Amino acid sequence: MLILLGFFYVIDMKVEDCFYLGKIVKKYSFKGELLAKLDTDQPDLYEDLDAVFVQLGRDFLPFFIEKSSLHKSDLLRIKFEDVDTEEDADQLLKCDLYLPLAALPKLEGNKFYYHEIIDFTVEDASFGIVGTITGVNDTTSQPLFEIERDGIEILIPMNDSIIKKVDRKAKKIHIEAPEGLIDLYLE
Repeated sequence: MLILLGFFYVIDMKVEDCFYLGKIVKKYSFKGELLAKLDTDQPDLYEDLDAVFVQLGRDFLPFFIEKSSLHKSDLLRIKFEDVDTEEDADQLLKCDLYLPLAALPKLEGNKFYYHEIIDFTVEDASFGIVGTITGVNDTTSQPLFEIERDGIEILIPMNDSIIKKVDRKAKKIHIEAPEGLIDLYLE
């Protein structure tokens, strides 16, 4: 199935083709408006969207946006086309919102998206090659690189003072880990 979504032609959208934008958390009005909690540090980047994908069950369905605005700085107030009643809005409560990966703003320098750095090599200034990033643990107060080295998982804080350079071309992140941190995992 071919869908025109803003500037994107989408064929059978799957979760791996998208990034998680947020979740619809509650109704805003009796006219079908909804509030979505966005999973971003910059909610204003997503204030003027034309459309989003809504995950209903296992399907990703495009919903076109009539209007949207930020509400209390971190919530997005959304009015979807053809969602005009409370009953229509009820069906979308607790649904996740996604956008195609191509819709992500390009980041430069040492800023990166978590999905972007999977399989990057981590090199420490003192230790040398630490291993390969297999994931990011963002369930802690500070996100952590999950690095695999010869079957051992090493966790390194994702901190601006530790990350020295993100080399996208070489798929490598240069760090300066606190002394002894890497060795704790290898002893």
